[in-house]
Amino acid sequence: MLFFTQCFGAVLDLIHLRFQHYKAKRVFSAAGQLVCVVNPTHSLKYAPTRCAAAQTSVEQSVLPPCHHHEAVHDPQLVPCTCPLFSCPWEGHLEVVVSHLRQTHRINILQGAEIVFLATDMHLPAPTDWIIMHSCLGHQFLLVLRKQEKYEGHPQFFATMMLIGTPTQADNFTYRLELNRNQRRLKWEATPRSVLECVDSVISDGDCLVLNTSLAQLFSDNGSLAIGIAITTSKVHNAEAEM
Repeated sequence: MLFFTQCFGAVLDLIHLRFQHYKAKRVFSAAGQLVCVVNPTHSLKYAPTRCAAAQTSVEQSVLPPCHHHEAVHDPQLVPCTCPLFSCPWEGHLEVVVSHLRQTHRINILQGAEIVFLATDMHLPAPTDWIIMHSCLGHQFLLVLRKQEKYEGHPQFFATMMLIGTPTQADNFTYRLELNRNQRRLKWEATPRSVLECVDSVISDGDCLVLNTSLAQLFSDNGSLAIGIAITTSKVHNAEAEM
């Protein structure tokens, strides 16, 4: 009986997960949007000063080089942009996407508008949800983090980072939208470059910030659906016309 109960419980959990995925697809597919279900990952590291530490290491040239034939640190090399792990890898921007997909198994979704469906929002902080979004000929990194900025008060931080330079990032605008139970919340901003580090963006609060009660208003059975849209900026469009 105990064995049967445990197996039955596992089957019910699987059915529930598939039902949530199907329901999300049914709702958002009507709007022509792709849905990506993202499971949470507990950070194997969590150092608020990660960016500062990485910068210090770069300045002292003590990080292990990406190419073994280089004896001196190349200033064009960037550290791993994945916020989930303390990864010693570094390389050029052109190979960051390959590293994230092959080493960290980060999913990538293509399309002008997609839906980021984060599951298990109830898990304790720190927890991260992350995907890559391929759009308009560039790759973007969407990071949702549950973090206690103040002890005992977890918050959710969502931001979009361009896997490119700050100059390239200025050419785009991203929009994050929550829409449920006749409530709608939008955040629109210029994406930051991955060279600026996700931790710094979250620390500055330059992103979509939700407290626990607000996140619960937009969540459905522990899952939070975030609509994502990326467009070129008006300045960029004007320059292209000229």
